[in-house]
Amino acid sequence: QVQLVESGGGLVQAGGSLRLSCTTSIRTISDFHMAWFRQAPGKEHEFVTAISSDGSTYYADSVKGRFTISRDNAKNTLYLQMNSLRPEDTAVYACAADFQPYCSDNLCYANTYDYWGQGTQVTVSS
Repeated sequence: QVQLVESGGGLVQAGGSLRLSCTTSIRTISDFHMAWFRQAPGKEHEFVTAISSDGSTYYADSVKGRFTISRDNAKNTLYLQMNSLRPEDTAVYACAADFQPYCSDNLCYANTYDYWGQGTQVTVSS
């Protein structure tokens, strides 16, 4: 069984920072390709960033240079450091994991991930 739980969301002013965590029930998260997606009301999941099993990282153009994905293999925890936040970053952020999702051109597709957390709300005020 793979379970993921996000935390760290909240309300922040534009220009501020948040760090999201995704704790997992699995023994070795480095065996998984892991990612962060975000979803605004009425919209589909938008790819944010991912880290592959070999440690390679991928970022959507909208967050590149502002967000950083990382993992703590000892704690089996995934992180998303979010800096220089903008109102358009407002969404529910969810972590996802899979052994072999489909990714192309620095974009990973949400419907190819099997395991998901419930998400944590991030609200950025102007």
